[in-house]
Parts: sequence; structure tokens; C-alpha cells
Amino acid sequence: MKIGVPKEIKIKEYRVSMIPSGVRQLVESGNEIYIQKDAGEKSGFTNDDYISAGAFILESAKEIYDVCEMIVKVKEPQPQEYDLLKPGQILFTYLHLAPVKELTEVLQAKKVIAIGYETVEENGKLPLLEPMSQIAGRVAPMVASHFLSAHTNGKGVLIGGASGVLPSKVLIIGSGIVAKNAAKIASGMGADVIIMGRNQHSMTELEEILPTNISTLYSNSYNIEKILPTVDIVIGAVYITGERAPHLITREMLSLCKKGTVMVDVAIDQGGCIETSRPTTHDDPVFEVDGVIHYCVANMPGDYPVTATHALANATIPYVHKIADMGWKDACLKDHAIYSGVNVAGGYVTQEAVAQVHQIEFRSLKEIIDQCVEFGGVV
Repeated sequence: MKIGVPKEIKIKEYRVSMIPSGVRQLVESGNEIYIQKDAGEKSGFTNDDYISAGAFILESAKEIYDVCEMIVKVKEPQPQEYDLLKPGQILFTYLHLAPVKELTEVLQAKKVIAIGYETVEENGKLPLLEPMSQIAGRVAPMVASHFLSAHTNGKGVLIGGASGVLPSKVLIIGSGIVAKNAAKIASGMGADVIIMGRNQHSMTELEEILPTNISTLYSNSYNIEKILPTVDIVIGAVYITGERAPHLITREMLSLCKKGTVMVDVAIDQGGCIETSRPTTHDDPVFEVDGVIHYCVANMPGDYPVTATHALANATIPYVHKIADMGWKDACLKDHAIYSGVNVAGGYVTQEAVAQVHQIEFRSLKEIIDQCVEFGGVV
């Protein structure tokens, strides 16, 4: 299969979807890999590194999309890339379609096979989301601590306190991978941490493995309202596979917060779990609503590309390999994890949660594949 890796163009997105070791694996299996010039530069890889691994370097994204059967990216296609997509082309990347109807409709119209990293599910886990959730979780307390400083209009308090001065209080909403890693870093910085979740098993597990300056509390609107006036930082760490994030902190709840409170909405890719959130960029990361600072950068790991690229590429390469070797239809039928990752195929939405949120017709992937085989069509 001809596989293409374009350079990411989202603002301050420095990751690349494939590293030279992955290129070598795929080339040794008989695939052709095309890398856009300088795609790996910010992640520490030169064009020569890719050439040595067996890749071809192409000058433009258009050449990549024109030549390749499968496009492997990091972030969802940007509007400038929509016209580059081809019918029947496989797109393997983070999609996060629930909050973005326009992209969903573009993928339908282009009849792209769109496979989202964030919905690939294996043994109850999300193996392609977890590495970036880990990094985003670890970054969240660090950026929140920065925006607590007075020169950024924060409260002017130090997250870990000082001798004779109490530490900051951090509220983390969610009990998954993001929450676990955010709690680990925030507690290590000396904060008093509260994790709010609804999965009793996860919260019990977190209490057993994390430091004693972390406590847990069942998540509901009553408890959130009681806690908000006491905290300095809120980290939204909610994810429901494929679905738009629920608004657990409403606009009205902001009035309960002290001025200068920092909210980091890690769920912003799925629409955000704070009602007043909207996507921001690394160039312009924060905004204020009612005196509360919102940090809603949709590609937080992109600012740490060397670490993030290795973590992501190591996780995705086995799936890229399987799709390339078997073809997307056989890979889906023989591997439930890949099947679960397909969001759009043959002009139809195949992820039920995405179809519901956008009120678009849902079609099962098995039905689409069967029709393709029966009529010999191109999907």
C-alpha cells in the first residue's frame, strides 16, 4: 500500500504521525511510504532520517494526497486540506467528529474511509487515545500553575504553597487516564487534589496508587457546586467514546468561583465539559469569562512533540501495519479494534454517537462492507 504522511498544519502542531522506525517496518513489508518534506523536523527527525528508513520525500501535501491510498495524520484535516481528500482514501488520525459537523459532512461527501484514533477500542481500552491522554493530563497542572500567576491575571498563588502557607486546591473532574496523570503531577507539585468521578472502581484504584494528598468525591452537580468556591484550579478530564462531552460545569456555576480561578478543559476536542469553553490555540491559549480563566487548547501534547510523537507513533504503527497488509475491509472484519475506529465510510456515518449528535443517518460498517463486496463497488 502507498501510505502518506503530510506535515501537520494546525496552529502550533509540531507532532508527526510516523517515525523512521515505523517507516522501516512498513517498507520491509512491501509498502511504499511518502513523507512530506520537513514533516518530522520539530519532532527531531530530518528528511534524511526518513530516506534512510526507506521513505520517499515529497514537496507538498497535495502530492501526498494525490499519490497515497492511506493518509496517516495526527490531527483532523483542517479546512485547507478538505479538497485534497479522495474517494476511497483511508484517513487514519484523530478525528473528534462529535463537535464538528462540517468535517463529518466533508468526509461523507468525499466518501473517505475515516478511522479515528480516539474510537479504536481494544479490550475495553482506547490504546491510541491513552498515550496523548497521559501527556495532556501531565501538562494540565503545569499550564494551570502558570496561569495562576498574577502577571497572567490569575490569583497570584503558588500551586504548592510555601512554609506556613497552604497549597492550592485542584479539582479534577473525571477518573480516567487524563485524571490519573493530572493528579500525579498536581500532587507532586504539592497541591491538595480532589478527583471527582462516577466510576467507583476507578476512584478506589486511584486512592490506592496515588499519594495521600489526593482524595476522591462522587461527581454530581451538588458536589461540584460545593467544591468550586474552594478551588484554585479545575481540570476537566471527561471522555465518553465518540460522544460530545457533557457540560458538567455550567455558565451559572462560574459565579461560584473566585476571580482568577483557572479552568483547563482537556475535553475540548470533544466539545468541552465546561459550558463556557471554546477551542483555543497555543498562540492564544486563554480567555476569561466572569473572571474565570479558561485554557482550552485542543492539541496540548503538540507543544511537546518529541515526547508526544514517539508515544503516538509507537501506539499506532501496529494498526497502520495491519490495515496496510490486509486492506481496510479485511482489517476491520478481522480486528474489532480497527472496526470500532471507523467513523465514516462510503458516504455514511458508522459511529452511532456521531450520527446521533449531528442527527445524521447511521449505517453499520458491516452493512457497508457487505454491500461493497456484493456489488463490487469502491468504498
